[in-house]
Amino acid sequence: MKNTSLFADLKQDAPASLVVFLVALPLCLGIAAASGAPPIAGLIAGIVGGIVVGAISGSPLGVSGPAAGLIAIVLSAVEDLGSYELFLAAVVMAGVIQIALGFLKGGIIAYYFPNSVIKGMLAGIGILILRKQIFPAVGYDVHSVEHLTFEEADHYDQATEFSNMMANITPGAVVITLVGVVLLMLWDRPFIKRIKALAMIPGSLMAVISGIILALLFHGHSLLEVGAGHFVTLPTLPNLDNLSTFDISGLITTPDFGAVLSYKFWMVAFTLAIVASLETLLCVEAADKMDPWKRVTPANRELHAQGIGNALSGLIGGLPITQVVVRSSANIQSGGRTKMSAILHGVLLLVCVLAIPGVLMLIPMASLAAVLLLVGYKLAKPSQFVDMWKAGTMQFIPFLVTVVGVAAVDLLTGVFLGLAVAIVHILWKNYSTPFHFDPAKHLPGMPIHIELSEDVTFLNKAGIKRTLNQLPDGAKVVIDARRTVDLDPDVQEIIDEFVDEAPKRSVTVEMVGFRRLGEHGSKPAELERAVKAAAHGQGSEH
Repeated sequence: MKNTSLFADLKQDAPASLVVFLVALPLCLGIAAASGAPPIAGLIAGIVGGIVVGAISGSPLGVSGPAAGLIAIVLSAVEDLGSYELFLAAVVMAGVIQIALGFLKGGIIAYYFPNSVIKGMLAGIGILILRKQIFPAVGYDVHSVEHLTFEEADHYDQATEFSNMMANITPGAVVITLVGVVLLMLWDRPFIKRIKALAMIPGSLMAVISGIILALLFHGHSLLEVGAGHFVTLPTLPNLDNLSTFDISGLITTPDFGAVLSYKFWMVAFTLAIVASLETLLCVEAADKMDPWKRVTPANRELHAQGIGNALSGLIGGLPITQVVVRSSANIQSGGRTKMSAILHGVLLLVCVLAIPGVLMLIPMASLAAVLLLVGYKLAKPSQFVDMWKAGTMQFIPFLVTVVGVAAVDLLTGVFLGLAVAIVHILWKNYSTPFHFDPAKHLPGMPIHIELSEDVTFLNKAGIKRTLNQLPDGAKVVIDARRTVDLDPDVQEIIDEFVDEAPKRSVTVEMVGFRRLGEHGSKPAELERAVKAAAHGQGSEH
């Protein structure tokens, strides 16, 4: 499919953008609430992600905005830095880092993280979302420790908060949450999808609408009324009736760069940049696979677009941005064809903020909690754990370590713990099997045939040294390097030492394929040159 113009497929992109807008609106508000940020921050990120990132990105169907995967980072970062304004400055710098990653061809970063760790990260985030959303789901105000005395704060923990929550449940909020969850689950059922009129309405929008209606019905009721503090709050918005006094300064929170020289500031900035880039690139891969026309998104250009979007979002008070699976898949399923659908969804969010802020402030926080509880459940559903267990121990262990690390400590620690376990597994495999030996082909009295792997690195040193040392005196051995492309000098030294010592142990050694090593250029480099030549129409016809 060739894109001759952004407006060429407007007939398909416009309806798709409306669906994406309806999905994005409650998610933008809900993610902001779960992140401890002002609701307007989520909307700003959605607007920038749609209009700015959508226009710059090379992704035809990807949609960007605030992501549930960054909630844990935002929460801990604001607490570590001390203010939301300082956090916004870190978001700006994270955007600059992403732009630099794009120039450094960092689009391949996602390929260096095992799937088990990525899935563990998402499941851990899901558990964090579930834990955080229990409070607004039952209409309980979480009291910040900053309002407590030092002695009180010292003994104030999550068990205390949970105990207080159980004693201060708002029944009306519980009803709104339960109705929202039921609607969301219902909207996932196949029979709803078969009804075209209902299938066009996102379940998240139904949950929000039901919450508004129930909150209005409960108003004035002694038991079910939802208090004023349990609704979406927005800053003073510009008056569109008098364009001469139009001013959006009340919407914008500007960043504070006062902590730019601190270690914590740069840790937050780099964490945001790496995690946001990773989430984006994984989403890009997923969206490209779902694209009916199988178009390929340029990964480095996507990093540039996300970096510019994050820098701008941070400058005007918005949350960090990534490309998001939920909105991208909604775009594809709704018939979107070009990135115009993503841009239009951002325009619709902007119009909504400026034209109907009163409607937004009718949304109960319990409705957003219902949406996020389902998001959290889908990220951490039990079947995910069962699937990882069935995949094998060495898939399950890094996955579980990452889940526990993310849920119990923080996202970055969890990811690196999972990655460390995965690396230890790789090292163990290299130690255990640095070569191929087929016992079925070995006959008693015949030489032991050891076939080296294609790439033998320093990680294989221990395994090869152990194997050669364990060979019995008087043995006959063939060391076969015919399949080997790259032999590390450290391993070559170990083999040379074994050959030198072999006569002392009456061991007979035959070396096969070692002379040709180093005679030819690097195969990957030659392949790369051939691919580039072919791309310019200069490839050989042989």
